Amino acid sequence: MTDQKSHRAHLITGGFPPGSAAGHDHDYARLRLLTLLAEQNVASSVANDFADVAKWLPMSRLLITYVAGPYPDAAQCSTIKTWLNAGGHWLGLHGTSGGRAERVEGVRPRRTVKTEHHALLGSMFLTHPPLCKFHVDVRDITHPLTQGLDSTFEVEDEPYFIELQDPASTHILLTANYGSAAVSSVVDKLYASDTSLQPDGKARVLGYTRAVRQGAVTYFAFGHCHNPASREGRTVDAGQVLPPVFRGAWETAAFNTLLRNAITYATP
Repeated sequence: MTDQKSHRAHLITGGFPPGSAAGHDHDYARLRLLTLLAEQNVASSVANDFADVAKWLPMSRLLITYVAGPYPDAAQCSTIKTWLNAGGHWLGLHGTSGGRAERVEGVRPRRTVKTEHHALLGSMFLTHPPLCKFHVDVRDITHPLTQGLDSTFEVEDEPYFIELQDPASTHILLTANYGSAAVSSVVDKLYASDTSLQPDGKARVLGYTRAVRQGAVTYFAFGHCHNPASREGRTVDAGQVLPPVFRGAWETAAFNTLLRNAITYATP
């Protein structure tokens, strides 16, 4: 990729259906990410979904996605994979590991339907218990993506359960042992088993990177944020109380360090 391309990014932030917040404050996330890109003089294009990804990726080195519902279809995945093979870097955040979901009889949460984009991203969202504080363990403090982090840090966020799609090709950066702080009563009802658990039966992956030919994919599960407008019309579990405005990981030094490192790593 040319020097000009190496300092361009394409940012996708949005919910589904088009124009919907889908429970997230995409305007806040978009502004924060654009600010971090501007700090490093990375020019950016912006979209709400993957519809025009083929237009913007050829002139970009970095793809950042913060979405709640939108996901690339088979043709768009092919475009992204070709771009990754040539040296592009995809930074997926939070709901990027979700996508299309289907109803399951007797259970209010929906089950994620595995599609091509999960294989390309390297993970699939299963579920998450309510917002809580938990400690994150940095599994590799020597990697460029984790430079400047302590060996552990605390964050308040949605405690994600994600299933790795190809563990052998995945370099795990961050894990968490939620313990009793985050227990899911539905994961076994939605899926055959809790495939987010690592071999030790305790840890769950919250951050990783994986090579794709000359490029790479990095994913961090953090980043939930909402405001009253984005939560309008959405229900919460009985007994759960959500703050009207939530910024969580976005207000922590650790998450901002991860994001800055990812931008630097992808746009040298």
